[in-house]
Amino acid sequence: MKRFKLAFTSINVACFLVAMCFIWGPATQAFYDDPPVAGDVAQPADEQPAPVGEVPAPAADPSVVGDVAEPADKEPAPTGETPVPAADPPQLPAYFTATTADPAGMKAGVWTTPSSDTKGGGDVPSALDLSGVYDRVAHNLYGINMVWTLIAGFLVMFMQAGFAMVEGGLCRAKNAGHTMAMNLMIYPLGCLAFWAYGFALGWGNWFNGPVAPGWYPSLGPGLAVLNSGIGVGGTENLPTYGLMGTKGFFLSGIDDVSVMALFFFMMVFMDTTATIPTGSMAERWSWKNFCLYGIWVALPYCLYANWVWGGGWLAQMGKNWGLGHGAVDFAGSGVVHAMGGAIALAGALCIGPRIGKYINGKPQAIPGHNIPMVVVGTFILAFGWFGFNPGSTLSGTDLRISTVVVNTMLASIAGALSAMVYLMVKGMKPDPSMMCNGMLAGLVAITAPCAFVDSWAAALIGAIAGVLVVVGVFFWDRVGVDDPVGAISVHGVNGLWGVISLGIFANGKYGAGWNGVVRTASEFLNKEYGSDGVRGALYGDVSQLYAQLIDAGVVAAFGFSMAFAWFKISNLITPLRVNRETEIEGLDLPEMGALGYPDFALTGHATDA
Repeated sequence: MKRFKLAFTSINVACFLVAMCFIWGPATQAFYDDPPVAGDVAQPADEQPAPVGEVPAPAADPSVVGDVAEPADKEPAPTGETPVPAADPPQLPAYFTATTADPAGMKAGVWTTPSSDTKGGGDVPSALDLSGVYDRVAHNLYGINMVWTLIAGFLVMFMQAGFAMVEGGLCRAKNAGHTMAMNLMIYPLGCLAFWAYGFALGWGNWFNGPVAPGWYPSLGPGLAVLNSGIGVGGTENLPTYGLMGTKGFFLSGIDDVSVMALFFFMMVFMDTTATIPTGSMAERWSWKNFCLYGIWVALPYCLYANWVWGGGWLAQMGKNWGLGHGAVDFAGSGVVHAMGGAIALAGALCIGPRIGKYINGKPQAIPGHNIPMVVVGTFILAFGWFGFNPGSTLSGTDLRISTVVVNTMLASIAGALSAMVYLMVKGMKPDPSMMCNGMLAGLVAITAPCAFVDSWAAALIGAIAGVLVVVGVFFWDRVGVDDPVGAISVHGVNGLWGVISLGIFANGKYGAGWNGVVRTASEFLNKEYGSDGVRGALYGDVSQLYAQLIDAGVVAAFGFSMAFAWFKISNLITPLRVNRETEIEGLDLPEMGALGYPDFALTGHATDA
């Protein structure tokens, strides 16, 4: 009991010291300078450091020397008196400037049971000095951030089940097995490609991207090993216009716990992009050609992701060209969804419409076989999106995650409601599949601006998306593009809308220092935080809208052109489309060797002949 009381008292004393350190200690101020506008979390991959998210710390105030604040109105020393020299910048722990990998996760602060600290007091609370307490707090923060990021990634990975159910339900029963199998196998195929070359191209030079002064990676200092890439201008590995990373092929030479967390999170994001074309090309895509696509898709995705999330030239538009904070895409309306939509459009054009979709040039409805499955899949996707968007902070200690969650929810429900109302106003029935697509469209659109807008703007962005998806589905039908599940409208059209909407509605409350842009001029200064966050045209920065428009144009043009060329080339290797007999019979047995519904007699559709 005596030992217990001593330990308890010692812990209280240690906690008191930590609290005092947080309030007054200049050494801790540098690391914990983490207002809701920029926390020590991720700034999206676009500014290199954070892939979808790491938010840099706000710019230092001009009256700060190093990390030690001096009063702005401090008067010079009276004549004849010796001026007091400025205090030296505080020395931060060595792990904040680490440049080597940390494969065991033991170099970022100190963990307990047993403690790896031999000079800061070990595991004896009463023997801990202030630096020992600091190291343990820092390690816990890294631990919280990593666990949060991994759990969010688990949710994103589970979204693949939602995609499978939505796409499978919207297709005919005779193709259910084939459609579900594509959604299954795009995960291992895409992961293989991402491991082999995708991660290196997208994030190989992540650490050298533009960031704010005082920024630290939220997942741990080991991310400093992602420091090799090429581009135009600048110096070696620090190009003025970054084009791609060059480090980490097959994860070689970057065995670090922080890198592994980032790799996993970014891989499941790419899988979302990869699965979008399986919807627009469903019911006629040959299996062998699909497998080739699964190995290729990491190429366009990761190159473009580097430009926005890996510190590349689109992220650098703010610093290089004075366009807001450069291209900003918090969780991937552009990087993930618009890219997937652009590939889906190219694929649908190259593969052509399904047999029976057009009779005398007029589009015919080909109903899906299981609407309840579509509804359940939509709910799974909506649930997974609560990992997709807030997880993109890459930090469980960035309290902005609550705003991201609410904005994500509001946009989703607004999208479903507006799709329903629009259909009814137009004299149509509230089609459940269209309402599901309305909800998904709202989620896609809010993915880029979710951390930067007010709740009313999130609802408006989602409501507009719900209308856009309905208009988009009918538009593509009219112009001869057969998209069985509406993937082009949900992800392509609304991915672009999400990117652009950020340039309109971002309110400047969050993202100070994003992509290395630090603005303290009076017209932009956020007096509460000391520097300016990401703001759109409605809040005084039309240049951010210009950056977003350029970003939207680039992803549409680059993604479409790369995919169109690929599908044409791959068709020469192995046919893109199954033959007529196979398509009429259904792809399950001829392509997969197994029926999705073997116990049921399937009847043909009127448009099959």
